Amino acid sequence: MITKEDRERVAGWFAGRLPKQWQSAPAEITIDREEITVRLTIPDVDLPKDASDAARAEARVGRAKAFREETRKQRMEIAREAEHRYDAKVSWGLALGDHTELWTHIAAPVMTRLRQPQRMVLDTLVDAGVARSRADALAWCVRLVGQHEDDWLVELREAMASVADVRAKGPATR
Repeated sequence: MITKEDRERVAGWFAGRLPKQWQSAPAEITIDREEITVRLTIPDVDLPKDASDAARAEARVGRAKAFREETRKQRMEIAREAEHRYDAKVSWGLALGDHTELWTHIAAPVMTRLRQPQRMVLDTLVDAGVARSRADALAWCVRLVGQHEDDWLVELREAMASVADVRAKGPATR
């Protein structure tokens, strides 16, 4: 389990390592067992106030593409350092205005055992064309739960972090 202290250490390292000019807000760092995702926020595009929503959306896509290309070499160097330091893959993302992107993020395999009723749910999603495979169907289900239960999941993660902190303060086990 990743502790609050682990998250703070990683976030602190990136806060010190990332160039200030890459950020109009502190980087958002998300960590799990396999991956560290660094989402940068850069200033929004500068367009006339009467620019259409379509023009603004396309300008944001173009700016994100340019930022990705302009920073690639330095991001790869920072990722290599962090991967060596924390033994986890580093992925990158970007936010500007209401546009967000994730780059180079991993899709980690997860083994699970499902009983027939749960497999039938996945098979229904595949048969209906919602997903290409059971794995895609399961990922779709997880995304759906995450969207609809976000507040509950945040509360659960905070509770788990509190338990980890209390355990860390307790007596050492052999």
